[in-house]
Amino acid sequence: MNITVVGTGYVGLVTGVSLSQIGHSVTCVDIDKEKVEKMKSGISPIYEPGLSELMKENLDNNRLLFTTNHHEAFLKADLIYIAVGTPENEDGSANLKYIEEVAYSIAENIVRNTIVVTKSTVPVGTNRKIKEIILQNLIHDVQVEIVSNPEFLKEGTAIYDSFHGDRIVIGTDNEKAASIMEKVNEPFGIPVFKTSIESAEMIKYASNAFLATKISFINEISNICERVQANIEEVAIGMGLDTRIGSQFLKAGIGYGGSCFPKDTKALIQIAGNVYYDFELLKGVVNVNKKQQVLLMDKLRQVYPNVKGLKIGILGLAFKPNTDDMREAPSLRIVKDLLEGGAEVYAYDPIAMENAKELLPPKVVYVDSIVEAIQPCDVVLILTEWDEIKLMDVSLFHKMKDPIVIDGRNCFSLELMRDSDIEYYSIGRPNVNEKVRKLI
Repeated sequence: MNITVVGTGYVGLVTGVSLSQIGHSVTCVDIDKEKVEKMKSGISPIYEPGLSELMKENLDNNRLLFTTNHHEAFLKADLIYIAVGTPENEDGSANLKYIEEVAYSIAENIVRNTIVVTKSTVPVGTNRKIKEIILQNLIHDVQVEIVSNPEFLKEGTAIYDSFHGDRIVIGTDNEKAASIMEKVNEPFGIPVFKTSIESAEMIKYASNAFLATKISFINEISNICERVQANIEEVAIGMGLDTRIGSQFLKAGIGYGGSCFPKDTKALIQIAGNVYYDFELLKGVVNVNKKQQVLLMDKLRQVYPNVKGLKIGILGLAFKPNTDDMREAPSLRIVKDLLEGGAEVYAYDPIAMENAKELLPPKVVYVDSIVEAIQPCDVVLILTEWDEIKLMDVSLFHKMKDPIVIDGRNCFSLELMRDSDIEYYSIGRPNVNEKVRKLI
């Protein structure tokens, strides 16, 4: 099949590369000329394990092309995938500006019967609006069918997820379009679930909202565990052994971030509000996450009520490991609060520092190693559970004069930290080697 993917952000690029890998001829189109030139050379604009290697392989095999020319990209396309961003508006609703722009461009440029596939996360009803825009603005006499095909990729494992997903959702009113989509995706070997357009649109939001709910729920349980001297890790394992609950997304920490959960939960609240339904549960999930993201600041202030003049080391800046994505990362709020309180901040992340520099205040001192983030500091905060951090020798913390570690991702076992004689605070677990300080 000849496939065009519009938008080379996280979803679009991974989708295009993965489709080319299973044998399709894929053209990825983007309006950013500099970005397109880099991708033509096999340089990925995002960090995602395995992505660059697949890009280069399929560029070399002439199955993958990049262009800024929409007319050229649409000319021979059997299917056009829409994978542009849907950023949130001030009220939390999804901004469909870029979706609509693509719809108009498709109408103006297609010259053959085409299936338009929406990968972008869009509110219920959007696919029908896309079809309406295209049909009302067609230049040539062609047929257009619409398919909602939401993505379920996790940043950091997106390439793996593309080939080992749980399901492929195909939402359409047209049986022929559904059959073609099944054939397109057959090489992935992933079960296909066919639905109405509206159900497919809702599945994406409902899935992300449920996972966000699990995260906020376990974080609330972790806060109770701290107060009753229980261990959240033992509690989560005990819960996860129940097959009705499952073990995934039951890891306590400092909340979710990234491009999906924060945006999609707020958008679903807005979707519900548009049909006069108050989604109280999901509002609670969002509020819990906001509080959880500053939990480490509360723990820090229990040790040092005033952070002015303190040197604070930050290990990890990205919202999760194996990505350079800083969107909605807890580090954004925590670092800002530390600097406003008068602390000096030394930050290290193996991948995300360049992106962080664009978003964090200029006073942050960026260092090139874990040791440099530890050695000069009074306290170290762990914000991202990179393997490099989880596997580090904890004796390195003794490079601090009086080591204090506040771990927002529970990277180390309590037994290890207890034996290390390091003052250690984590999430939902008893404090280790806690010292009693007299407040002057």
